[in-house]
Amino acid sequence: MRFFLKKKQFLSIFLPMVILGIDPGSITTGYAFLKKADNRIQVLEYGTFHANATKNLEDRLVHIVSELESRLELYHPDALAMEGVFFAKNAKSALVLGHIRGAILVACRRRGMTYEEYPPRVVKQAVTGDGAASKEQVANMVFAHLGIADSELPLDATDALAIAWTHANPAPLAQSLLGKKSSTRKKKATVQQWKDLITKMGGTIQ
Repeated sequence: MRFFLKKKQFLSIFLPMVILGIDPGSITTGYAFLKKADNRIQVLEYGTFHANATKNLEDRLVHIVSELESRLELYHPDALAMEGVFFAKNAKSALVLGHIRGAILVACRRRGMTYEEYPPRVVKQAVTGDGAASKEQVANMVFAHLGIADSELPLDATDALAIAWTHANPAPLAQSLLGKKSSTRKKKATVQQWKDLITKMGGTIQ
């Protein structure tokens, strides 16, 4: 079985780059800046942008993007990696999250950054080896991968670290996905299993 990486993922293996990981939220948005060079990863900064829940959407957007832009000017990231699939309780929540994601994406693309989306299950699989891992398990593993002392960080921040780490490590991501495919491959039914099924359904075997 072959696994092909996109050109920008292939180049990220060899070229020094700064990666911005984002876990978008309507009130709290997690962010993480990682620098990858010579196959080593340096943590530059991570945390959350917290918007006042009492403010209207447009003011929250301004706050989040303003906080983000100040750090974009500081770190000059090359790539944006963001959670690609999000779940909302209702249509209004989905629309609000769409606005947040769109505003962040525009701010980054205007600076020439590349963009990649990673569904939560893919990030969990890459970081922990288990696509159904809890957020706490993801946090513990990403701390271990990046050599960060365990702390009481908001899960939005640790999710952003995990997303950035996943983008910085296309090889482990490929291996984890291949491993998942091989482990979930269905086994062929045995002759006895077919006989049992036919008998159960009222059939007869000649």
